[in-house]
Amino acid sequence: MNPTSRMDALRASVTGTAVRVLGLLAVLASGTARASEADLVLPDFSSVSFVGGLNGRALLMAGIAVSIFGLAFGFMQYTALRNLPVHKSMLEISELIYETCKTYLVTQGKFILILEVLIGAVMVVYFGFLQHMAPVKVVTILVFSLIGIAGSYGVAWFGIRVNTFANSRTAFASLRGKPYPTYAIPLQAGMSIGMVLISTELLLMLIILLFVPADFAGPCFIGFAIGESLGASVLRIAGGIFTKIADIGSDLMKIVFKIKEDDARNPGVIADCTGDNAGDSVGPSADGFETYGVTGVALITFILLAVPGAEYQVQLLVWIFMMRIVMVLASLGSYGLNGIIQGGKYKNADHMNFEHPLTFLVWLTSIVSVALTFLVSYLLIPNLAGDTTLWWKMSAIITCGTLAGAIIPEAIKVFTSTESRHVREVVTASREGGASLNVISGLVAGNFSAYWMGIIIAALMGGAYFFSLDIPNSLMIAPAVFAFGLVAFGFLGMGPVTIAVDSYGPVTDNAQSVYELSLIENVPNVKAEVQKDFGFTPDFEKGKEYLEENDGAGNTFKATAKPVLIGTAVVGATTMIFSIIVILVGINTGADGFRSLNAANAANLSLLHAPFLLGLVTGGAIIYWFSGASMQAVSTGAYRAVEFIKANIKLEGVEKASVEDSKRVVEICTQYAQKGMLNIFLGVFFSTLAFAFLEPYFFVGYLISIAIFGLYQAVFMANAGGAWDNAKKLVEVELKAKGTDLHAATVVGDTVGDPFKDTSSVALNPVIKFTTLFGLLAVELAVELNAAGQSTLTTVLAGAFFVASMVFVYRSFYGMRIETPMAAIAEGKAGVKPA
Repeated sequence: MNPTSRMDALRASVTGTAVRVLGLLAVLASGTARASEADLVLPDFSSVSFVGGLNGRALLMAGIAVSIFGLAFGFMQYTALRNLPVHKSMLEISELIYETCKTYLVTQGKFILILEVLIGAVMVVYFGFLQHMAPVKVVTILVFSLIGIAGSYGVAWFGIRVNTFANSRTAFASLRGKPYPTYAIPLQAGMSIGMVLISTELLLMLIILLFVPADFAGPCFIGFAIGESLGASVLRIAGGIFTKIADIGSDLMKIVFKIKEDDARNPGVIADCTGDNAGDSVGPSADGFETYGVTGVALITFILLAVPGAEYQVQLLVWIFMMRIVMVLASLGSYGLNGIIQGGKYKNADHMNFEHPLTFLVWLTSIVSVALTFLVSYLLIPNLAGDTTLWWKMSAIITCGTLAGAIIPEAIKVFTSTESRHVREVVTASREGGASLNVISGLVAGNFSAYWMGIIIAALMGGAYFFSLDIPNSLMIAPAVFAFGLVAFGFLGMGPVTIAVDSYGPVTDNAQSVYELSLIENVPNVKAEVQKDFGFTPDFEKGKEYLEENDGAGNTFKATAKPVLIGTAVVGATTMIFSIIVILVGINTGADGFRSLNAANAANLSLLHAPFLLGLVTGGAIIYWFSGASMQAVSTGAYRAVEFIKANIKLEGVEKASVEDSKRVVEICTQYAQKGMLNIFLGVFFSTLAFAFLEPYFFVGYLISIAIFGLYQAVFMANAGGAWDNAKKLVEVELKAKGTDLHAATVVGDTVGDPFKDTSSVALNPVIKFTTLFGLLAVELAVELNAAGQSTLTTVLAGAFFVASMVFVYRSFYGMRIETPMAAIAEGKAGVKPA
């Protein structure tokens, strides 16, 4: 049986078994029903007037107009990028990269739909049989889960199309002899992606708020959030595995054969370029879309659960969405102003520091966003719940998150920038200690960064908590939890710019590869051709210099965006976990009308309740298994890729590798990304079901644990990898020491850091959010079964689900080992024997 057939058989077996189990649950639970987040009903937005006599619905309708404007801007930038001049030799390479990216995305799309069958079955059981919803309502929820998937998938596709336009245009623009276009084009591409991503998410959420029936909206938001979280998880994990298999396979050839970076004869380079898009464009785009949406859903859920009275609910819901709308405009305006300032400063310059204008843009957007936050809050909620000070206190809470979007990148640069002392320490250690001390020094940078990130995030959350002390209990239950949700909300407040500087990196990385693969310097009479067709004489040496320097800046800002996203996931998870707590604990309303959590049940959220403590311990186990499993998939896949490349690379008598060999490396990367992703996702899926069914307060502790362990593990791995990456870049660009033993040592460190920073760390973000969102349904399913007198069955199912999860945990290593060499298959073509 071939690898594809085996994968299909396994998928069919798992899907069929899971659906049968969930069907049994439907029958057993069909006689029960309890109130939950599915019963949340949106208030009438037209019932409350705001500034200028406009009601809430009118203000939110204005948000739809802003979203459409943002989409128009994004697509205008897309068109402008497509129309930029580019030499045909570079265009051919970028289109080949895009074609391989399309193949990869189609494969992942099919895989996501298979997993949606599992998630959809759970939703049908929960909403259809437990909540006794009408079939039309259940179908609506499923449709919105598919819309969530389509959103994550669609913005990911848009991202690779924009980036594969921009990479060849950037490479060609570098030949003009000025650095500014080499900076401006990747940023333009990033803003195109950022505006389309945020505007699409905002538009979809506003449509649910305004046009979906009020009693449908709550479950539709949950379905939508689970769908986008599923899409992001698959694209982030699989993309992270794919890109690092390709990256390691390509990079190690520099040591083995002493060839240059992105040598056109290396069949792994096209796969590496595809991986740059799969891991650094597709994954982050889907992840950013999901993160922006899930934080919004968490706050909506909190407001509808914890805030009494339709008037206050309308005021807070309109306020948070107007914040998002205004911050889209703040990002767009700041981008335009930054373009004027940087253009005046660098347009005719011969040298520039590529990091400086990006840093300026982030801080400019942050300052503008903070100012608008206070202004709009004053206009919308000047007298909230009879308190004329809450408008600025709640603005201050959001500001803690908005500033995090600027402060965290600055802190990360201390550990990952080519100018940082930590990165230079990695290089210094490598001079005499080789790869061993290089690796140790990178681990030092990662550990120190985790300390400082923890302190910064705790300080920002502490500031939010301080301001939340003045929010009256008459307005909401647990104001501190709302404050933490607003911090997460603020993290991505300037979302278009955050996405733009993150998307900058894959364009700069690909641009350097496109330059080398195009072999433009070898094209006959190319200088005269460029002069005739494009009106300038190309400067190849300066072009290569600008591209290498800009790649270092891209590496830095890819590194700075990762902790922002993981921080958002962790801080925002507290708000979603609160929804589970409310469902489990219940709310009491006193004689005076004040609402509070049921004190007797809330006592279970304590170290004195043993299951809660055990859940706190168990969450860490999942995080460390996940990190190992994702890196094992990279290790085995990279081994197979290296094996194939070494056997098939031709260094004599050819200028470039064959397209067939390049596509074969892409196939190897895709195969192991799929196989690793299947084991990991199903391990997470069944673990969530097992722990939710075991004991509800155990599960709450488990969710808190994976958030906290995940934060530190992700930050440590991301920044250690960033330090190793830019240490190599520093040796190549500043020391110009390619081909030396020092360079070889830093290449080894970089390949160790690849799965750290671009596989395990980044995928923890969507995994935390998916587990929390899916856990909402899973824990309620378990509670309903217990309420129906099926506690023994619930325990048995918890055991069965745990055994299923252990099977995939086992497979994630023992089914992914490097066991046998790759053997030739029919017609002399090399194939991959399954591990």
